[in-house]
Amino acid sequence: MEAQAPADRESQDVGGDAEREAREEHLAESEQADMERLRESMNTVKKQDPLRSNVPGRIYILGTGSIGKLVAHSLRGIANPPPVTLLLHRFDLLQAWEEGRKEITIQDGDFKVRRGGYEVELLPQVWRQHGVVLKAGKRDVYAAAGDRMLPHEAAMMLRQETRADPQQQQPMENTQDQPGTGDEGEEARVQQPVHLQDAYYIPGAGKSTYVYSTEPIENLIVTTKAAYTVPALLRVRNRISPSTTICFLQNGMGVIDDVNKQLFGSEDQRPNYMQGIITHGVNVPPEVAKRDPFFAVHAGHGTIALGVMPRARRVSDDAEKDTDSSEIWSPSARYLLRTLTRSSVLCAVGFSPTELLQQQLEKVAVNSVLNPLTSLLDARNGALQYNHALTRTLRLLLAETSLVIRSLPELQAIPNINSRFSARRLESLVKSVAEKTQDNISSMLADVRAGRRTEIEYINGYIVRRGEEVGVSCVVNYAIMQTVIGKSMLTQREAREDVPMEGR
Repeated sequence: MEAQAPADRESQDVGGDAEREAREEHLAESEQADMERLRESMNTVKKQDPLRSNVPGRIYILGTGSIGKLVAHSLRGIANPPPVTLLLHRFDLLQAWEEGRKEITIQDGDFKVRRGGYEVELLPQVWRQHGVVLKAGKRDVYAAAGDRMLPHEAAMMLRQETRADPQQQQPMENTQDQPGTGDEGEEARVQQPVHLQDAYYIPGAGKSTYVYSTEPIENLIVTTKAAYTVPALLRVRNRISPSTTICFLQNGMGVIDDVNKQLFGSEDQRPNYMQGIITHGVNVPPEVAKRDPFFAVHAGHGTIALGVMPRARRVSDDAEKDTDSSEIWSPSARYLLRTLTRSSVLCAVGFSPTELLQQQLEKVAVNSVLNPLTSLLDARNGALQYNHALTRTLRLLLAETSLVIRSLPELQAIPNINSRFSARRLESLVKSVAEKTQDNISSMLADVRAGRRTEIEYINGYIVRRGEEVGVSCVVNYAIMQTVIGKSMLTQREAREDVPMEGR
């Protein structure tokens, strides 16, 4: 036994060396695999780098309301912030920016944070009547209609003439329509062309030498009201290309359908679309808005759910040469999504298009009850709680909404749709939001009080339109929508008839 002990030890040493070599080999292979994964991740970062993918890093923000100011302020607060340009639609905003601090101030609780470093651009004025863009020196819709046809018939005739004459579709060089004092949605008569340096004139303030930019836009965030999206995008239509990515941070659904129908009829010329659902609570006190239009209060922290809308692949000579032509997302979409998700304040998260669609439908269902009912009652969100009569009304609304959503063809292959969008679950969502925001005033109520156009046509109106497609008659939603529109019109008329009085 003693003679065999050294041999046993030698065999054990040989076996131990083999195990160590096997472990070292396995460790080396593991390290090699980790290095390969690291290289792949670095390659992904390089693909998303705007300098390497030839995507300009500048982000344009269209809409300087409360949400637009929060997004712009948050983007400038991240490490290595991207250049941000604010697109202003009124000259008085540009004047206030030039005369002020040139900063955006966000108040969160008792703290006010100011951030600068923005660039601003003034958007050109574009006039529309019955969906027809008016050209300087050309007749308008009502002049073309005269006494022999209705305005909408004249609009169709002018639209056909524009399509038949390619020269009318070309923008005039170094000229601009004279602006009016109305809002974007108001109709205006045709104006004679004037030079850009004389386009904006304020009595007593001299003439502006501001020149409009024609630089292409690759990354655009739209935060305007849904009803004003098409008029706002019309002002930058000539700067948008198929490589552009437009991110919509708005309430309601169906905006992209209107944009495609009125601005980008050809699928090959359409930009890339990204949609977002924002739950942040931001408001602008009216007394502060007059003094500082670039101030907002971040009243409630939330999140942003983002999703890139799929699109058909375009076949071109450049795509054949591009080794990454099989990528689903465009470089600008990847860059914009990555930049928004870098902000800790926005808490943005990316979702698949299917999941984002379901979240959008849930929010539309909640807003289709809270927004119109609080607008008609002129009350805060908490007024819908513990009221049996109002509960009956919201149940009638949700019964139609639930049936429409569960009948949508794009959701039929998704499991648990019937339970997720049942009327009972949607009612629980409405009551939960009403309880959490019981002291808040809905955005639609604020618009009705101010006499502004509401987003009801993209909330309840969207449900009505989709109901017609699937064969569901949404009578209650249609009645509520028309009532809100009627109340908003009454408020607008009252505002026009008011005689302004100077305070003493």
